[in-house]
Amino acid sequence: MSIQAGIREMMVSAILDRQLPLEEPLPSCRVLAQRLGVSRNTVVLAYQGLVDDGFIAARQRSGFFINPNILEKPPASRPEPAGPATGGPDWAALLHVHPARQTNIRKPADWQSFPYPFVYGQIDPGLFPIAAWRDCTRQALGLKEIAEWTADSMHSDAPGLVEQIRSRVLPRRGIWVSPDEILITLGAQNALYLVASLLVRDRTVVAMEDPGYTDMRNIFALKTDRIRPIRVDGEGLPVDSRLDGCDLVFVTPSHQSPTTVTMPAARRRALLHRAAEKGFVIVEDDYEFETNYMGSPTPALKSLDRDGRVIYIGSLSKTLFHGLRLGYLVAPAPLISEARALRRLMMRHPPNNNQRTTALFLALGHHEALVRRLHRVYRGRWRAMDEALSRYLPETHHAPNFGGTSFWVRGPQGLDADMLARNALEEGIVIEPGSIHFMSDRPPRNFFRLGFSSIPEERIEPGIRLLADLVRSRKEVRA
Repeated sequence: MSIQAGIREMMVSAILDRQLPLEEPLPSCRVLAQRLGVSRNTVVLAYQGLVDDGFIAARQRSGFFINPNILEKPPASRPEPAGPATGGPDWAALLHVHPARQTNIRKPADWQSFPYPFVYGQIDPGLFPIAAWRDCTRQALGLKEIAEWTADSMHSDAPGLVEQIRSRVLPRRGIWVSPDEILITLGAQNALYLVASLLVRDRTVVAMEDPGYTDMRNIFALKTDRIRPIRVDGEGLPVDSRLDGCDLVFVTPSHQSPTTVTMPAARRRALLHRAAEKGFVIVEDDYEFETNYMGSPTPALKSLDRDGRVIYIGSLSKTLFHGLRLGYLVAPAPLISEARALRRLMMRHPPNNNQRTTALFLALGHHEALVRRLHRVYRGRWRAMDEALSRYLPETHHAPNFGGTSFWVRGPQGLDADMLARNALEEGIVIEPGSIHFMSDRPPRNFFRLGFSSIPEERIEPGIRLLADLVRSRKEVRA
């Protein structure tokens, strides 16, 4: 934060924690500025803000004093440390589900401090147009705008954002829908959970790709144990008799997670035909369609849907920033109506201020400019990654034919990628072991994923070289 904000935070904390006596004046602006080694004007502005908000008061010829009215309520007394709890609820017995016991992808909390963060699903903050976002935020804080988004809109969405998604984002995927077929969600993850909550129960049969999206598998596992893993091939999810008898099929056709392969148009049509013939519903997670470096991407599966069998999930967080947590669900109006009602019971609606700011960001063309910039930068990193892997780890990968922000690497037979990941951390390299993506009890352990969205291009080649040395050393140990 700014120096002025830092001074204010320090003073507010000292006042509310009763660290300063009420009867004594605070240090003068000149004295405090000298002690902190900052401009006197900075302290003057901080003090003036505290006066305006009633934390301190200025007394003529006496200086600044703490406003006693701000401390009318006595502080809550801190309870005595309690001993070990005895009795009470048996939470293990009371809980009907245990999501904390599920296996999830993990990465070091301080991954940004590593020199070679081949981390998937994170952005490079240096690529984000913070000035443009700040300008949109400022506009969203205008008097006319505030009247619209400060109210609790119950279960509705910001019309401007819905319109931008409907008219700007979805047409790029060949999707044309009406506003009542769109629901704004707290990221794609929220959309997937809403769909599973509405359509999956204990007897529902669900098919999904193997290897596949770990969080989706865990969401389904909370609802049903009838999950049917189908091993993907070079064209994504195979369309055959294994889909028969399913109620719902989850796919990532544009950029299969995690293998990165793209489902060709012929297989997409075959999947839609089989869905109509066998009566199942398709959930399409189109999570990275904006990151395409190979020309025009294949239209979304949803764009070919004529029967309303495809539920489409998209994300704005992937191209803006992951902390934004904004996504959208596209489906026939009856399903959207139920999803909206369920969302209301969970969190009413995503924050209106974020929706309005994002709508402005899209409407003013900043998102289009950001996507072009990401294409240029990511294309360079994509090529650098492909060249480095081809040089140091040949025959371990195929460059994604769609784009995306990661490579799926198949290491030598016998390689333990979980062990490799632990050893790589000691060398400053962060990778993602691939075994967690498989559904079998004994998954292959020689796969791993390398992301390049958050690592500078110049660090890719030396990072892969070091990683290749580790792979070879593990191979020599096994030999």
